[in-house]
Amino acid sequence: MTDETDPIVLASQLCSRLCHDMLSPVGALSNGLELLADEKDPQMRQRCFELLEQSARTSAAKLKYFRLAYGAAGGFGEQVSIDEPKAVIETLAADAKRIELGWQIAAPTLTKTGAKVMLNLAHIGLDALVRGGTLDIGAEERDDATEIVVRAAGTKIAFDPQIGEALAGRLDPAELTGRTAPAHLLSLIADRSGGAIQTHAEEGTLLLGATLPHVA
Repeated sequence: MTDETDPIVLASQLCSRLCHDMLSPVGALSNGLELLADEKDPQMRQRCFELLEQSARTSAAKLKYFRLAYGAAGGFGEQVSIDEPKAVIETLAADAKRIELGWQIAAPTLTKTGAKVMLNLAHIGLDALVRGGTLDIGAEERDDATEIVVRAAGTKIAFDPQIGEALAGRLDPAELTGRTAPAHLLSLIADRSGGAIQTHAEEGTLLLGATLPHVA
């Protein structure tokens, strides 16, 4: 990277991303409540309740995602139960629709850093599957490192090259946006542990991998 990352700029862009991602489900909640207040037909009211439930579930999942992916979640321990990030990814995939998940994770826990990286890479993979497809997620905790791989496969893969540059640590911090800030954060996390993140995109497939050495 050409310049040192300004932490205030990075925090601002991550906040922008959070607000952008929360706008749709929170807006749907607001609209649903307005419709419910004016609707008298029982069937339509039931439909409003179903939409409100779906929007609330999506909002909760996205908040949990941001808490785990960017926050200091999981208390003060160094390990996070795999069930937490797995449940969040499953909810986000269900909301995205037409996404089939595959898991290759044997360990019951991941390091906090590993959980953050897995969540972010999975989110990038979900975003790339604009017409649906499969998202396979694997993670392994070895004695000296955590290894994570995410494979997105579908009829159309939408992967912004700037996100790839940010993941590789080659994006100028001055060019950060809400879209690239999460990927830039991942490159900083990997770099701090002496690790790296790799990407490979081709027609119909996106591969994302991370190696995160354990810091003594």
